[in-house]
Amino acid sequence: MAGFTDTVEQALLDHFLTDPAYTPPATMYIGLSTTTPTEAGGNFTEPSGGSYARVSTAAADWGAATGTAPATKSNTATKTFPTATATWSSGSNMTHFGLFDASSAGNLLCWGALTTAKPVISGDTASFAAGALVLKLGDPSDSY
Repeated sequence: MAGFTDTVEQALLDHFLTDPAYTPPATMYIGLSTTTPTEAGGNFTEPSGGSYARVSTAAADWGAATGTAPATKSNTATKTFPTATATWSSGSNMTHFGLFDASSAGNLLCWGALTTAKPVISGDTASFAAGALVLKLGDPSDSY
């Protein structure tokens, strides 16, 4: 088993959002899920209706990668979903977030568990404060 150094892990996270050689999407979209996604990009169950829509994000919304074991990259801008006009997903807890390359359909590029799973009820406005979305990259022996 081999691993990357922290310097490489940080560079890869920064590269994911900004490197023109990789051609990342200029805009990515944050989605919410009631199920645990898979490494293959499946099992991401988004709400439908009630004014749910993915929220756009761009490289400028994210700070430089830092940290070790694992390296991390987090949002520096608050990201706010539309106010729910009906309860999303029949009141099921939102458990995960994901970054997509399209505002609907598209490809799930990465995902993570929410710190606190909770439902979005009619009248709620789901939001991620700066620093709440954290992308992590490390070796199997790193603590997540």
